[in-house]
Amino acid sequence: MEKSLPPFKVFAGTKSRYIADEICRELGVELGKMNIQHFADGEFEVSFEESIRGCEVYLVQSTFPNSDNLMELLLMIDAAKRASAKSTIAVIPYFGWARQDRKDKPRVSIAAKLVADLLSAAGVDRVITMDLHADQIQGFFNVPVDHLYGSSVFIPYIKSLKLEDMVIATPDVGGAKRANNYAKYFNVPLVLCHKQRAKANVVARMTVIGDVQDKNVVLIDDMVDTAGTITKAADLMVENGAKSVRALASHAIMSDPATDRVNESKLTEMIFTNSIPYTKDCSKCTILSVAKLIADTIRRVHTNQSISSQYLI
Repeated sequence: MEKSLPPFKVFAGTKSRYIADEICRELGVELGKMNIQHFADGEFEVSFEESIRGCEVYLVQSTFPNSDNLMELLLMIDAAKRASAKSTIAVIPYFGWARQDRKDKPRVSIAAKLVADLLSAAGVDRVITMDLHADQIQGFFNVPVDHLYGSSVFIPYIKSLKLEDMVIATPDVGGAKRANNYAKYFNVPLVLCHKQRAKANVVARMTVIGDVQDKNVVLIDDMVDTAGTITKAADLMVENGAKSVRALASHAIMSDPATDRVNESKLTEMIFTNSIPYTKDCSKCTILSVAKLIADTIRRVHTNQSISSQYLI
């Protein structure tokens, strides 16, 4: 008689329950029961309300601001380890603190490395995440990292638009590799924007490198925070003769006044995944779900199948 696979259970942090519910529907399982009790001083306590002894435990929680989401994930991992889970896998659709991935000036922290160390210290056995700000962050972990790509949902959506005279663009040189992958896939030209920052979240000057005259432009980025860069790039493309400008970004951080900037910009459409909950009123925003992508990955991890075979680029 063939031995059955060990069971797995999925649990969610407070702010990521919306996507965990979708993931569980795709997997055909019930979301696990967990309680998070808050104290008057802001502390909170995490407890699993069902046995997880001997189980693979998948903990869904993005670490977007504020820091409570990260602390909640760390406590979830610690509680799972102490409850004798067979393995603890952190599912982090959006890995926060990733912009601090190197020493770009003296006397600064490398927050991405610190967060990776905190997750390891808490007892995580594996990490599933999506569109890290920099690919090298995977090397900060001492446990396996399954790095998913939003292109798995973006590419079918771009195809559905049936855009003629399309070009792929990036709002800054740092995203050139990501945008180049899209350009190669669609066999279209790549356009770059060179920006100079006055300070963090403030763009002083931007220049377009490439031809966008009478083109339908698709800007590619990994995240949008205040939307200053992406909207400035879109407006500049239109000034240079672009017929339309759309933007794709995996993570909708959208700190104020980002929504107003997108609404007032010359962007035709702003397309995000639901890695972060975005509920503000933006008529130009389209949200694509990555729940199926994550559910398929959980299923493949559980059954020891290839993860990379589901990548488009």
